[in-house]
Amino acid sequence: MSEPNNYSESIIVTPAIKFEEFTLKNLGTRFVKMEVKQGVFFTIIYQTEIDVRYTIYDEKVLLKSTPIINLDNEVLPFISPSRHCESDKLSEFATNEFGYLPNEYTKANAIKEWIFNTVEYKSGVTNSSTSACDTLLEKVGVCKDFAHLGIALCRALDIPARYFTGYAHNINPPDFHAYFEAYIGGQWLFFDPTKLAVANGLVKIANGKDASEVAVASYFGNVTCTFMKIECNPTTTAGFKPFNSELDTKAISYE
Repeated sequence: MSEPNNYSESIIVTPAIKFEEFTLKNLGTRFVKMEVKQGVFFTIIYQTEIDVRYTIYDEKVLLKSTPIINLDNEVLPFISPSRHCESDKLSEFATNEFGYLPNEYTKANAIKEWIFNTVEYKSGVTNSSTSACDTLLEKVGVCKDFAHLGIALCRALDIPARYFTGYAHNINPPDFHAYFEAYIGGQWLFFDPTKLAVANGLVKIANGKDASEVAVASYFGNVTCTFMKIECNPTTTAGFKPFNSELDTKAISYE
């Protein structure tokens, strides 16, 4: 969970089970860990109300590329291959498909469009070990797989990219949703190759190199999830206006 702006939150575990919240060095994501005895049925209810902040950029200011040598040090890890994003294996493909495009923003946007038009969105056909190369080969997956492929193709073109997991308003059926962000023009820009989410209806949970770093839940031992309900709604519908299709294609970054 990222530190949101102007927020209130609560975590309720029933029956009461002790849990510990922690962060990792040089990583802003918050984690919660807990140990549950065998044979115990328990529920976790997490609720939060936050002020979502985003910026819409004029594409003209994003046309200038940033040499790798000039990237901020904290951005550099997101240009290398990772567990689910084998960018080193996709360099030739990415160069042939997108290398001719004039700038990083155009390339990242073309990658998003190519994934949307080429990969079939289908639940239940992939698992936690599915990688970007698998998705490229099979041409099918879910939001996590779409994001991993987008990240890998960006990195193959020397564009830093990272995984963005979050809540999304009006996703049907309601679920967590995954996207990718590319570092362009000094900003982390949001891309949704599934085109399922309303671009101004997102709540960021966390960023990472890929889903292995920011899984919503990780189980160890004999644990089974029997029910999950996710909701993400504006506090008042009167003040919320979803972006139209034109704005959905604009360059957006989330804090």
